[in-house]
Amino acid sequence: MTKLLLIAVGGGLGSVLRYGLQGAVQRIAGGGFPAGTLAVNAIGCLCVGFLTAMLTGPFLIREEYRIGLTVGVLGGFTTFSTFGLETFHLANDGQMRLALANVVLSCGLGFAAVWFGYRLAERWFGV
Repeated sequence: MTKLLLIAVGGGLGSVLRYGLQGAVQRIAGGGFPAGTLAVNAIGCLCVGFLTAMLTGPFLIREEYRIGLTVGVLGGFTTFSTFGLETFHLANDGQMRLALANVVLSCGLGFAAVWFGYRLAERWFGV
């Protein structure tokens, strides 16, 4: 139960952090490129890599707190960090083809799913 509570609270905190940082970066950058989202995704990936290495090596903490930080806070901040970590693990284990496939498929299918979902909503609801 503690683990789920930490994930829930962390997820809420991560979402609020994402909203604030994404908006601030986008206001500064301006323009049509989603610089705020890119910044959040890159920072989330940096943090998940750093925390995973730190919290499974020199600074061991209880599993529920580690999961609360990585799945909760960073999961709320950006699920892209999980994608980055999983791709890193594949590459780090010498599975470069699978790492590349994960990048291509995740980005390609993600874009296709967003496109399809948007078009479906347009048809159904006249968005």
